[in-house]
Amino acid sequence: MLEINSNRKIIHIDMDAFYASVEQMDNPELRGKPIAVGGSENRGVVAAASYEARKFGVRSAISGVMAKKNCPDLIFVRPRFDRYKEISKKIHAIFHDYTDLVEPLSLDEAYLDVTQNKKGNPSATLLAKEIRTRILNEVGLTASAGISVNKFVAKIASDYNKPNGQKTVNPDEVLPFLEELPIRKFYGVGKVTTEKMYQLGIFTGLELKSKSLEFLSTHFGKSGAFYYHVVRGIHNSEVKPDRITKSVAAEHTFDTNLSSEIFMLEQLEKIATSLERRLKKQNIAGKTVTLKIKYSDFSQQTRSKTVPYFIADKGLILENVKELLYQERMKDSVRLLGISLSNLNTEQKKTVVVQLQFAF
Repeated sequence: MLEINSNRKIIHIDMDAFYASVEQMDNPELRGKPIAVGGSENRGVVAAASYEARKFGVRSAISGVMAKKNCPDLIFVRPRFDRYKEISKKIHAIFHDYTDLVEPLSLDEAYLDVTQNKKGNPSATLLAKEIRTRILNEVGLTASAGISVNKFVAKIASDYNKPNGQKTVNPDEVLPFLEELPIRKFYGVGKVTTEKMYQLGIFTGLELKSKSLEFLSTHFGKSGAFYYHVVRGIHNSEVKPDRITKSVAAEHTFDTNLSSEIFMLEQLEKIATSLERRLKKQNIAGKTVTLKIKYSDFSQQTRSKTVPYFIADKGLILENVKELLYQERMKDSVRLLGISLSNLNTEQKKTVVVQLQFAF
């Protein structure tokens, strides 16, 4: 029978409104004001929103039009990814002062396994507090943290006392914590799955826990086993420092909708050039080319093709993208195009983690 592994000390660090906070840090005139990074009043999608903007329902992934409607005083800021990467490197350097078992999820969040750590500190709670203090003092930004026995619970916990806070879920608190948790707050349970669970009478972790493995597998397929185990605090996924890239992509949202394939090809060539640059920088190639199309009504479509050999060259990528573009007629004018390459030539690296038991 699987049991909770209470020997591990996992910290999930999540920067607070990272892109927006960087912009407010660099430009004092933006501090205390509702800002959205990405998009515009007329086009595009919001990449990040400041806490001042979030109060009005502005959040990532909503359209710039909707964001402005929700918050008329919203200030749009063009993203500066080079700057975000620069700041992210400083933050990750701090992480590595404590442990080499750091698994980045994105520029602004990561898992740290501090079961054994470079400071010799047995308290993951104190380590998380120290890391957050250093980020504030050395970088100038606030971060939140979740601390627990596995990645799943730590990830959920980091969202509890945002912004600029942390929450520890000790080994003996894991099951009560998960039982009381609303199902919509379970990491990995999206909007569609939440609605399906509601229809099945599952609103909390306790109600999820009452369902058998057979029941969950019947209704949720392979994900059923995942839900069955995590609600019991069982999630033994290791913190993987060498997280494998599964796909590389580039995309662009246009100022004016495109209705002609000729204009789309011109833009796709530029996107393919950007993708080629990213692939060569990382020394990556792939076999599966995917064309992403977002129409003027915000509906989205993807078309994919797998070739028998690895490619990274712009010409070969574009050749396959053209075929996908003409695969079927466009249903409407297009506001966004993207190209991604997956089925990559990256190899999985295994990390051996030695775990000792310490007091939380």
